[in-house]
Amino acid sequence: MAETEASRQDARSDEDEGERLDRELLELLNELRVAMPGVQVLFGFLLTVPFQQGFRRIDEFQEHVYFVTLLLAATATAFLIAPTAYHRITFRTRQKPRVIRLGHIQALTGLAFLALAMTGAVLLITDILFQSRTVAIVVAGVAGLYAWLWFGLPLLPRAKGEQAW
Repeated sequence: MAETEASRQDARSDEDEGERLDRELLELLNELRVAMPGVQVLFGFLLTVPFQQGFRRIDEFQEHVYFVTLLLAATATAFLIAPTAYHRITFRTRQKPRVIRLGHIQALTGLAFLALAMTGAVLLITDILFQSRTVAIVVAGVAGLYAWLWFGLPLLPRAKGEQAW
């Protein structure tokens, strides 16, 4: 039988403060484990691009897009790894509520930078391959997709004053 949100909420109502904090921290760290491979692959790819033979054939706009995208990926990496580093440094210092609050903000910030970096990578590759009109359509579509799936859709119930779907 499938577990519903209501039954999960009932189970959570039996948690004490320490159990809730442990669960929230575990959820945060597990979510970061999902995001990290994506940012690592993108950042690794961007670090190798300048060493490819054809890299010098890109124009000035593409160079700027590449550099900004590299910085966005580096920033996303920093924000997505930060909660783990913060947790490790503050281990057993009774700062778990602060670790969770700060980690939440860092994770959301990291995801925003990751969405921008991935959009930048799509912009760079699409600009190399196609005409400007196609570039604008593809990049707008990708940016819209990230904005909707990663931020708009999860925030929709809150905007409507609802708790959950």
